Amino acid sequence: MDDYSAVLAVGGSAGGIEALVELVAGLPASLPACVLVTVHVGGNSLSSLPEILGRSGPLPAAHARHGEPLRRGRIYVAPPDFHLLTADGVARLSSGPKVNRHRPAIDVMFASAARWAGPRVVAVVLSGMLDDGAVGSALVVRAGGRVVVQACADALFASMPRAALSAVPTARSCRLRTSPPDRDSGRGPGRPVGGGRRARGRRW
Repeated sequence: MDDYSAVLAVGGSAGGIEALVELVAGLPASLPACVLVTVHVGGNSLSSLPEILGRSGPLPAAHARHGEPLRRGRIYVAPPDFHLLTADGVARLSSGPKVNRHRPAIDVMFASAARWAGPRVVAVVLSGMLDDGAVGSALVVRAGGRVVVQACADALFASMPRAALSAVPTARSCRLRTSPPDRDSGRGPGRPVGGGRRARGRRW
C-alpha cells in the first residue's frame, strides 16, 4: 500500500480494447495509482495486450505475476485463463471457476479491489456483451469507491456499460472514443475521459 495511493481497475470485453487504448493514452506518467486490467480472452490465447498498452501511453504494462508487488504508474493485465485479484498490495492470480462464463472475469477483479482498497478504487467498465462487471461495480460503490462507465452511445457493444449503470445509477458515463462507433447503441454521448487531447493529463 505504500507505493501508490489508488487502484484504477478497468474491465472490457467485445469492443473494449479500442476504448482501453484510448484510456491508457490519456493517463499521465505520474498517475498515483496502479492500473489493473481484465479483458475477456480465450484460455488458450496468446495475449499481446500488454505490449499494445505499453505502446499506447506513458505507463509500462505487463501481464500480472502472482505475488508481484503492485506499484503506482504501472499497468497489470490479467493473463489468459487466470482471474486477477489483489490483496495486501500484491497481485494474485487464480484459476478458480469461471465467473459470468469468463476467466479472467471483471467481477472477480472489481470485488477483490473493493475488499482491499475500498474508497481508493475507481472501477471502469468498457464496451462488452452481457453483464460482467455489474455486480463488482456495485461492490466497489458499497466499499466507498467510484465507478465510471463508457457512454453507451460510445461503446461498440453497450451491454456491459448499460448493466453497470443499472447496478450503479450514480456511475459516471464518459466518452472514450475519438470517433463515433460503427454500431448504434441508442444512447447519447457522455463526457470525454481518458483518450483524446481534451482528456490528457486527467487526474483519477
